[in-house]
Amino acid sequence: MDITKSSPLSRLFRGGSPFEALSEHIRQVDRGADLLINFFQASSDGDWNRAQTLYREISDCEHTADDLKDRIRLNLPNTLFLPISRSDLLELVEAQDKIINKIKDIAGLMTGRRMQFPATLLEPINKYIQVTIDTVHQARKVLEELDELLESGFGRNISEVIEDMVVELGKLEKRADEEQVAIRHRLLEQESELPPLEVMFLYQIIDWIGTVSDRAERVGSRLQIMMAR
Repeated sequence: MDITKSSPLSRLFRGGSPFEALSEHIRQVDRGADLLINFFQASSDGDWNRAQTLYREISDCEHTADDLKDRIRLNLPNTLFLPISRSDLLELVEAQDKIINKIKDIAGLMTGRRMQFPATLLEPINKYIQVTIDTVHQARKVLEELDELLESGFGRNISEVIEDMVVELGKLEKRADEEQVAIRHRLLEQESELPPLEVMFLYQIIDWIGTVSDRAERVGSRLQIMMAR
Protein backbone atom coordinates (compact mmCIF):
# COMPACT_ATOMS: atom_id res chain seq x y z
CA MET A 1 0.00 0.00 0.00
CA ASP A 2 1.28 3.48 -0.90
CA ILE A 3 1.00 5.49 2.32
CA THR A 4 1.57 8.77 0.50
CA LYS A 5 -1.68 8.23 -1.40
CA SER A 6 -3.82 6.61 1.27
CA SER A 7 -3.23 8.70 4.39
CA PRO A 8 -6.18 10.82 5.63
CA LEU A 9 -4.13 14.01 5.44
CA SER A 10 -3.16 13.27 1.86
CA ARG A 11 -6.78 12.71 0.85
CA LEU A 12 -7.85 15.85 2.69
CA PHE A 13 -5.48 18.10 0.78
CA ARG A 14 -5.81 16.31 -2.57
CA GLY A 15 -2.10 15.71 -2.95
CA GLY A 16 0.16 12.72 -3.33
CA SER A 17 1.99 13.57 -0.13
CA PRO A 18 0.72 14.08 3.42
CA PHE A 19 3.11 17.04 3.60
CA GLU A 20 1.36 19.04 0.90
CA ALA A 21 -0.42 21.22 3.47
CA LEU A 22 2.85 21.83 5.32
CA SER A 23 4.49 22.85 2.05
CA GLU A 24 1.63 25.19 1.22
CA HIS A 25 1.87 26.67 4.70
CA ILE A 26 5.60 27.41 4.38
CA ARG A 27 4.99 28.97 0.96
CA GLN A 28 2.59 31.44 2.57
CA VAL A 29 5.26 32.20 5.18
CA ASP A 30 7.84 32.64 2.42
CA ARG A 31 5.57 34.99 0.48
CA GLY A 32 5.08 37.10 3.59
CA ALA A 33 8.86 37.31 3.98
CA ASP A 34 9.26 38.58 0.42
CA LEU A 35 6.56 41.18 1.04
CA LEU A 36 8.47 42.39 4.11
CA ILE A 37 11.40 43.43 1.90
CA ASN A 38 9.05 45.53 -0.22
CA PHE A 39 7.42 46.89 2.91
CA PHE A 40 10.73 48.18 4.26
CA GLN A 41 11.43 49.87 0.94
CA ALA A 42 8.04 51.59 1.03
CA SER A 43 8.58 52.73 4.62
CA SER A 44 12.05 54.04 3.75
CA ASP A 45 10.50 56.02 0.89
CA GLY A 46 7.78 57.37 3.17
CA ASP A 47 5.15 55.80 0.89
CA TRP A 48 2.69 54.87 3.61
CA ASN A 49 -0.16 54.09 1.23
CA ARG A 50 1.96 51.36 -0.36
CA ALA A 51 3.24 50.29 3.06
CA GLN A 52 -0.35 49.90 4.27
CA THR A 53 -1.21 47.84 1.18
CA LEU A 54 1.79 45.59 1.76
CA TYR A 55 0.88 45.20 5.42
CA ARG A 56 -2.59 44.02 4.38
CA GLU A 57 -1.01 41.52 1.98
CA ILE A 58 1.25 40.23 4.76
CA SER A 59 -1.83 39.92 6.97
CA ASP A 60 -3.55 37.92 4.23
CA CYS A 61 -0.59 35.52 4.17
CA GLU A 62 -0.78 35.19 7.95
CA HIS A 63 -4.53 34.50 7.85
CA THR A 64 -4.13 31.91 5.09
CA ALA A 65 -1.33 30.24 7.04
CA ASP A 66 -3.54 30.18 10.15
CA ASP A 67 -6.34 28.52 8.18
CA LEU A 68 -3.94 25.87 6.88
CA LYS A 69 -2.56 25.29 10.37
CA ASP A 70 -6.08 24.82 11.75
CA ARG A 71 -6.99 22.40 8.95
CA ILE A 72 -3.90 20.34 9.68
CA ARG A 73 -4.65 20.24 13.41
CA LEU A 74 -8.31 19.36 12.96
CA ASN A 75 -7.84 16.70 10.30
CA LEU A 76 -4.64 15.02 11.38
CA PRO A 77 -5.61 11.67 12.93
CA ASN A 78 -4.21 10.55 16.27
CA THR A 79 -2.24 7.83 14.54
CA LEU A 80 -0.51 8.11 11.18
CA PHE A 81 1.07 5.17 9.40
CA LEU A 82 4.03 7.35 8.49
CA PRO A 83 7.71 7.47 9.44
CA ILE A 84 6.95 10.72 11.29
CA SER A 85 4.84 11.14 14.42
CA ARG A 86 1.73 13.28 14.66
CA SER A 87 3.28 15.43 17.39
CA ASP A 88 6.33 16.11 15.22
CA LEU A 89 4.13 17.29 12.36
CA LEU A 90 2.15 19.57 14.66
CA GLU A 91 5.30 21.03 16.19
CA LEU A 92 6.70 21.65 12.72
CA VAL A 93 3.66 23.58 11.50
CA GLU A 94 3.67 25.57 14.75
CA ALA A 95 7.32 26.50 14.20
CA GLN A 96 6.51 27.63 10.67
CA ASP A 97 3.51 29.63 11.82
CA LYS A 98 5.53 31.63 14.33
CA ILE A 99 7.64 33.03 11.47
CA ILE A 100 4.75 34.69 9.64
CA ASN A 101 3.27 35.88 12.93
CA LYS A 102 6.43 37.82 13.72
CA ILE A 103 6.67 39.20 10.17
CA LYS A 104 3.15 40.57 10.59
CA ASP A 105 4.11 42.06 13.98
CA ILE A 106 7.04 43.92 12.40
CA ALA A 107 4.98 45.39 9.57
CA GLY A 108 2.10 46.18 11.93
CA LEU A 109 4.19 48.13 14.43
CA MET A 110 6.03 50.06 11.74
CA THR A 111 2.79 50.90 9.94
CA GLY A 112 1.00 51.96 13.10
CA ARG A 113 3.83 54.26 14.17
CA ARG A 114 4.97 55.19 10.64
CA MET A 115 8.45 54.13 11.61
CA GLN A 116 11.47 54.81 9.44
CA PHE A 117 15.09 53.91 10.03
CA PRO A 118 17.50 56.85 9.84
CA ALA A 119 19.17 57.27 6.44
CA THR A 120 22.53 56.36 8.00
CA LEU A 121 21.14 52.94 8.95
CA LEU A 122 19.40 52.07 5.68
CA GLU A 123 22.31 50.11 4.23
CA PRO A 124 22.88 47.88 7.30
CA ILE A 125 19.15 47.36 7.96
CA ASN A 126 18.54 46.34 4.34
CA LYS A 127 21.45 43.91 4.51
CA TYR A 128 20.12 42.53 7.79
CA ILE A 129 16.62 42.08 6.40
CA GLN A 130 17.88 40.36 3.26
CA VAL A 131 19.90 37.73 5.09
CA THR A 132 16.95 37.19 7.44
CA ILE A 133 14.62 36.61 4.50
CA ASP A 134 17.23 34.26 3.03
CA THR A 135 16.87 32.09 6.15
CA VAL A 136 13.12 31.88 5.52
CA HIS A 137 13.73 30.94 1.88
CA GLN A 138 16.12 28.21 3.00
CA ALA A 139 13.58 26.87 5.50
CA ARG A 140 11.06 26.61 2.65
CA LYS A 141 13.56 24.72 0.51
CA VAL A 142 14.19 22.25 3.32
CA LEU A 143 10.45 21.66 3.77
CA GLU A 144 10.00 21.04 0.07
CA GLU A 145 12.38 18.08 0.37
CA LEU A 146 10.00 16.31 2.77
CA ASP A 147 8.12 14.61 -0.06
CA GLU A 148 11.34 13.09 -1.36
CA LEU A 149 12.29 12.01 2.15
CA LEU A 150 8.98 10.24 2.56
CA GLU A 151 9.17 8.60 -0.85
CA SER A 152 12.66 7.32 -0.10
CA GLY A 153 11.87 6.19 3.43
CA PHE A 154 14.55 8.61 4.66
CA GLY A 155 17.12 7.07 2.35
CA ARG A 156 20.75 7.85 3.01
CA ASN A 157 21.43 10.09 0.00
CA ILE A 158 18.33 12.25 0.43
CA SER A 159 18.96 12.52 4.16
CA GLU A 160 22.46 13.78 3.47
CA VAL A 161 21.08 16.43 1.11
CA ILE A 162 18.64 17.58 3.79
CA GLU A 163 21.37 17.63 6.42
CA ASP A 164 23.47 19.85 4.15
CA MET A 165 20.51 22.18 3.62
CA VAL A 166 19.89 22.42 7.36
CA VAL A 167 23.56 23.20 7.94
CA GLU A 168 23.28 26.01 5.37
CA LEU A 169 20.19 27.27 7.17
CA GLY A 170 22.19 27.41 10.39
CA LYS A 171 24.93 29.39 8.65
CA LEU A 172 22.40 31.91 7.36
CA GLU A 173 20.92 32.31 10.83
CA LYS A 174 24.41 32.94 12.21
CA ARG A 175 24.99 35.60 9.55
CA ALA A 176 21.72 37.23 10.56
CA ASP A 177 22.93 37.28 14.17
CA GLU A 178 26.14 38.99 13.05
CA GLU A 179 24.20 41.59 11.07
CA GLN A 180 22.02 42.21 14.11
CA VAL A 181 25.05 42.89 16.28
CA ALA A 182 26.43 45.26 13.64
CA ILE A 183 23.28 47.34 13.27
CA ARG A 184 22.70 47.50 17.02
CA HIS A 185 26.21 48.90 17.35
CA ARG A 186 25.53 51.47 14.63
CA LEU A 187 22.31 52.52 16.35
CA LEU A 188 24.09 52.79 19.69
CA GLU A 189 26.51 55.28 18.16
CA GLN A 190 23.59 57.48 17.07
CA GLU A 191 21.30 57.15 20.08
CA SER A 192 22.03 60.64 21.41
CA GLU A 193 20.92 62.19 18.11
CA LEU A 194 17.51 60.49 18.06
CA PRO A 195 14.35 60.78 20.20
CA PRO A 196 14.55 58.18 23.02
CA LEU A 197 11.12 56.69 22.24
CA GLU A 198 12.08 56.27 18.59
CA VAL A 199 15.30 54.54 19.62
CA MET A 200 13.37 52.11 21.82
CA PHE A 201 11.10 51.06 18.96
CA LEU A 202 13.99 50.79 16.51
CA TYR A 203 15.67 48.32 18.85
CA GLN A 204 12.36 46.46 19.09
CA ILE A 205 12.16 46.07 15.31
CA ILE A 206 15.80 44.97 15.13
CA ASP A 207 15.12 42.30 17.75
CA TRP A 208 11.97 41.10 15.98
CA ILE A 209 13.80 40.74 12.68
CA GLY A 210 16.27 38.53 14.53
CA THR A 211 13.36 36.49 15.87
CA VAL A 212 12.29 35.75 12.28
CA SER A 213 15.67 34.21 11.42
CA ASP A 214 15.75 32.32 14.74
CA ARG A 215 12.34 30.80 14.04
CA ALA A 216 13.29 29.90 10.47
CA GLU A 217 16.33 28.07 11.79
CA ARG A 218 14.09 26.27 14.28
CA VAL A 219 12.14 24.76 11.38
CA GLY A 220 15.35 23.08 10.28
CA SER A 221 16.02 21.93 13.83
CA ARG A 222 12.57 20.36 14.03
CA LEU A 223 13.21 18.51 10.78
CA GLN A 224 16.53 17.20 12.08
CA ILE A 225 14.78 15.82 15.15
CA MET A 226 12.15 14.17 12.97
CA MET A 227 14.80 12.50 10.84
CA ALA A 228 16.74 11.26 13.86
CA ARG A 229 13.80 9.30 15.28
